[in-house]
Amino acid sequence: MKIKAAIFDMDGTLLDSLWFWEMFWERLGREYLKREGFRPTAEDDRAIRTMTLYGAMEFIHNRYNIGKSADELAAFCDEALVDFYSEDAKLKDGVIEFLEHLKAQGTLMCIASATEAIRLKIVIDKFGLEKYFSHVLSCADFGVGKDVPDIYLAAAEKLGVGAEDAWVFEDSYIAIKTAKSIGMKAVGIYDKNNFSQDKIKATADYYIASGETLKKLI
Repeated sequence: MKIKAAIFDMDGTLLDSLWFWEMFWERLGREYLKREGFRPTAEDDRAIRTMTLYGAMEFIHNRYNIGKSADELAAFCDEALVDFYSEDAKLKDGVIEFLEHLKAQGTLMCIASATEAIRLKIVIDKFGLEKYFSHVLSCADFGVGKDVPDIYLAAAEKLGVGAEDAWVFEDSYIAIKTAKSIGMKAVGIYDKNNFSQDKIKATADYYIASGETLKKLI
């Protein structure tokens, strides 16, 4: 599989990290509601996963009246994320092998994530990923999530290619739908903690199913 330019999501795509949200809801419930088992609705949980961190916490604050402000919740979430990325998050199986394959082919690569760049750096430094990616982009820098194509258009521009020459690697149906809407190709990545697997499989050009890894594309 020859790819000119590859745009990678981080959480749920390169990193086994989406279970952070289950841990975070528990932590949020204990801290702010003084009880176990807090969960937003499935629809709300799905929605926040393509938002910026601040946008997600603003949404939770407004919807569930938790915390004094979105700023307070964002700081609380940021602390939890730093702990999680530093101690618990792991790369998905096959990731390094696939990145090495693309690097050997001369593929241009960047990261485009809803997570803020300062937190992405924790993961990049931890796993030595800097040699693969020329740019690291965050939705936080654009003020919008992946339901609009801003970050993908910027990533293609940074890599010096048109949308038609870029492949997006994502675990989110909304993100894949957005990338496809501007003419990019998409690889859908299964993650047990994510939603809409049937839609992801139907929409993506290639699909990495449960039990498979990115090595399938080598």
